[in-house]
Amino acid sequence: MSEIRPYRIDVPQADLDDLKDRLTRTRFTEELPDAGEEYGVSAGRVRRMVEHMRDTFDWRALEARLNAYPQFTTEIDGQNVHFFHIRSAKENALPLILTHGWPGTALEYVEVIEPLSRDFHLVIPSVPGFGFSGPTRERGWNAARVAAAWAELMKRLGYDRYGALGNDGGSIVTPYIGRLDPEHAVALHVTQIFSFPSGDPAEFEGLSEEDMAKVRFLQSFWETMGAFNTMQSQAPQTLAHGLADSPAGLLGWMGQLMGEELGIDWAVSNIAVHWLYGTAASSARFYYENAKLEAPAEPTTVPIGLANFADDFQSIRRFAERDHANITQWTFYDVGGHYAAHEVPEVFAEDVRGFFAAYNAG
Repeated sequence: MSEIRPYRIDVPQADLDDLKDRLTRTRFTEELPDAGEEYGVSAGRVRRMVEHMRDTFDWRALEARLNAYPQFTTEIDGQNVHFFHIRSAKENALPLILTHGWPGTALEYVEVIEPLSRDFHLVIPSVPGFGFSGPTRERGWNAARVAAAWAELMKRLGYDRYGALGNDGGSIVTPYIGRLDPEHAVALHVTQIFSFPSGDPAEFEGLSEEDMAKVRFLQSFWETMGAFNTMQSQAPQTLAHGLADSPAGLLGWMGQLMGEELGIDWAVSNIAVHWLYGTAASSARFYYENAKLEAPAEPTTVPIGLANFADDFQSIRRFAERDHANITQWTFYDVGGHYAAHEVPEVFAEDVRGFFAAYNAG
């Protein structure tokens, strides 16, 4: 079961034809006049994404671009795992494993492959249940189990020391790597530290106005944009029946957090991967499994660095230090957003390069 097999993306033409046919027959919802996005993702935005996916998006061109990078699959803990593996010309370079989140895919990191591979070996897997790895086949694929799979993957690739980084759900997986494999994971880099108030009023005493503004921002986000988390944490299968049958429905649901403002072709590309590999339900289940994952009893001790970008979840150090005992970088940028590796790849790559420089023998 430890065999590593070369892989090339090659979606059957019949699947692409079926997708186009479904898009052509989309039954768009009604909406209130001048509602904009007040009630959720607008019919106009979904219509634009549907038309782009149907008339402009070129899956074969995306395939060709991705197939230019070495790809492999292997089975870990009973689950198929797909990953890109790009080795640096520097033989002694530090390996990095990069973890995406939802509704993203491994495409999150394509723009930083070239700059980062100058100095690092890169392993970019598809989280089990997401995109190219295909659907999960059993319960329990939470962030901790993914982290354990990544530790096994790096061992299987022959890397006895490595760095780990993540975004979104990857920022949840990555600290678990530090907890589960501290003998080999030398440092962790994340774009969010998801440490929240515990409910103790004393935690807010003396909190700066800047940090209180971050608390208010977080509260506003959950009150206006948090429906995806609630639904996927409680009843992902109920939701998935519609998403698995309707590409327009999938565009609307995932487009809430990966919209056309990121570049409509990029957003559509990520969502197309979920559609063509049948991971609407299994990627949503990641939230359900994480909701039942017990919080770690102790903080991480492996060095961890934060690169927080402007239009994104804003981490609060007081809460972060409760969960992480060895924060060695705490950097905020006035550019970028939730998908910084795509939006500002040069800034992201430079931050990663600087953070891991002390650990990189290459």
